Amino acid sequence: MEHKKHILLLTTGGTIASLPGGDGLEPQCSGVMERELEQLRTFYRITIKDVMCLDSSNIRPEEWKQLARQIYTLRGGYDGIVVSHGTDTMAYTASAITFMLPGIDLPVVFTGSQLPLADVLSDGPDNLRTAFAMAASGVSGVFLAFDRKVMRGCRAVKVRASGFSAFESVNATYSAQVSNLGLVINPAALPPKNGPARLWDTLCEDVFLLKLTPGLSPRIFDTLVDMGYKGIVIEAFGLGGVNVLHQGLQGIRRAMDAGVNVVVTTQCLYDSANLQVYQVGNKLLELGVIQGRDMTSEAAMTKLMWALGQNMNPAQIRDLFATDLAGEITL
Repeated sequence: MEHKKHILLLTTGGTIASLPGGDGLEPQCSGVMERELEQLRTFYRITIKDVMCLDSSNIRPEEWKQLARQIYTLRGGYDGIVVSHGTDTMAYTASAITFMLPGIDLPVVFTGSQLPLADVLSDGPDNLRTAFAMAASGVSGVFLAFDRKVMRGCRAVKVRASGFSAFESVNATYSAQVSNLGLVINPAALPPKNGPARLWDTLCEDVFLLKLTPGLSPRIFDTLVDMGYKGIVIEAFGLGGVNVLHQGLQGIRRAMDAGVNVVVTTQCLYDSANLQVYQVGNKLLELGVIQGRDMTSEAAMTKLMWALGQNMNPAQIRDLFATDLAGEITL
């Protein structure tokens, strides 16, 4: 008799497990997924645990910690783990879990859907099948599976609000894709090996993601300092352009003098922030800001939250952002 891989399904709610309610779609527990799971049991041994039952808009860093602990403590005895999750914040959760579980020693695959499984035309069954195949692949790391594609969790970005191809792997090739050959894994696009599995689930939630706009008042940085923020990720213009003519640089300098770590990424979805190209970028480098390079905003923010949670000092955080931990950055 053929050995079936044993997959743990951790559910968190989301559209994939939703049913219509009085105020719109409402997330349910795993019972609503049973029809599709019964088909998957033909190919896998499946154990299910409902971790939470939330619209992903309501999933916060506290829930990331809860999920990371569940993955770490329950992973023994399983070949892989699938996490069903709402799509709206799935990229944030997948990035956070990537950093909270360095060296994870089995596949952890996030997935969800744009239409509930209860809908006859749902994309959920296909996404679950892809996620289970990746979870059974033996390839360790944190991934996100959607629309027959698998990407590193720290490279995923939701790019469509309702289209079935909701997620893209930004600035990185896909780790695997489904074709007529089955699940085809790309060895060059897998996360680097990173020592034994560990649980480092302490996070600092005092990190602010700021999208730069023309004419933005530099007083925003003083306000963020007064509010107690310890880190700021700036989505700058283009290659990392920031308004330096009208006190913008002074606002950033005041925040950094107050001990705030500032990471600069780009508002452009693709390509890398490169502060060495233009004068405005070089002025930022002189201040000591940290280059986010080609990281997604989700990865930059969660990596900074994690670094501050480990009580790293500014020099250590700078070194960390110049290090590829899980395939989140191109050096």
